[in-house]
Amino acid sequence: MSGLINYLSCGLLWLGMLVKAPDLIRHWRDPYLRVICVLLALAGACFFLGAPPTVGAVNRLSGVPNLAAPLTYASITAYSASSQVLIVYWRGGPHVHRTARRWIVAYTIVLVGIAVMFALGDTPVERRTDFDTYYATTPFTAEMIVLYLAGHLAAVSVTTVSSLRWARQVHGWLRAGLLTLGVGSLCGAGYSLTKLAAVVAGWSGRDWTKLGTTVSPAAAGLGAVLIVVGVLIPLAGPRLTQRRQARRTYARLEPLEHELDELLTRRALRLPRPRFSSPATRLVWRQTSIHNALGHLDAFFDRALYERTLEAAAHTGGAPERAEATAWAAVVAAAVAEERTGDPRLAPADEPGGLPHPAPSTALLVPIADALTRSPLVAAARVRTGTTEGSTRA
Repeated sequence: MSGLINYLSCGLLWLGMLVKAPDLIRHWRDPYLRVICVLLALAGACFFLGAPPTVGAVNRLSGVPNLAAPLTYASITAYSASSQVLIVYWRGGPHVHRTARRWIVAYTIVLVGIAVMFALGDTPVERRTDFDTYYATTPFTAEMIVLYLAGHLAAVSVTTVSSLRWARQVHGWLRAGLLTLGVGSLCGAGYSLTKLAAVVAGWSGRDWTKLGTTVSPAAAGLGAVLIVVGVLIPLAGPRLTQRRQARRTYARLEPLEHELDELLTRRALRLPRPRFSSPATRLVWRQTSIHNALGHLDAFFDRALYERTLEAAAHTGGAPERAEATAWAAVVAAAVAEERTGDPRLAPADEPGGLPHPAPSTALLVPIADALTRSPLVAAARVRTGTTEGSTRA
């Protein structure tokens, strides 16, 4: 066998570890990140050590027949312990470290048992793919096999139950990650159960080797894919949400920036456009440009125009937020026109001798209102003009 499933599963798990490595370097004191990286590293090692080509290489280089078997079992046991510790840190609580230490001690005992049983057993014939079923009746070796399978089955069972039960209490990306992790752990349980079934069948004289050499690797590979996805979903999901929100806000502010574009260019108020940057960086760039323009237009903001437009928009029966955004659109459009023309007659309308500002067209009001709705820039502009929440409603 080529071990293709093993190497693909290993590569996926180690790729997930590499994705988390930068966060671990920045926050290396975070036990949660450490456990995630250890979990992914050990899970990948299980598949790597269990691949038939790797088994042959380990046995040949060490000179010990079937030494790869206890090494693989030890990595599976360590992975089982790390999965339990991950669940403990995920749930939190007042005794997190104590509970994690208990799981580590329990599986350390299992590791010692695997080493002792292998040393006491006799496995002279190299078996790269069917070690479990071939030595299912060999003294001490059979106990080693059952010990590691029982430890793995206990770990994935607890992980499955804990993940699915906790998923009912949370929402969003965490729930999706827990559900995926629970299903992946359930597939991992299929690996242990099919292996145990093949071993027990050997005790009664039946040959179920194919069950342990075909079904078990497939269940383990599928479980690895789901487990790594389940671990990464709560970590990557919020970032994806933030990127999507940043792109939407960036697009919503485009009409307002377009209205201010001539002013930004003429007064050199815009920073160089970032290239090959994240949506959040581009959003900050656009918001900074708009803030610079609004700051430059501060002296041209007309509070009286704002109040008149707000009152007129409120009478149309629209939402208060929409009416406020429309009023700000009128103020911004008028300020841009006044600053561009420099016409002294376009003094604020509430000052003596001032002429009313020309009303912005509906085609201009609507996109600017859309851009300003739910935008923090409205609050910033309100502070500049001294317009308070209460005065806008008066």
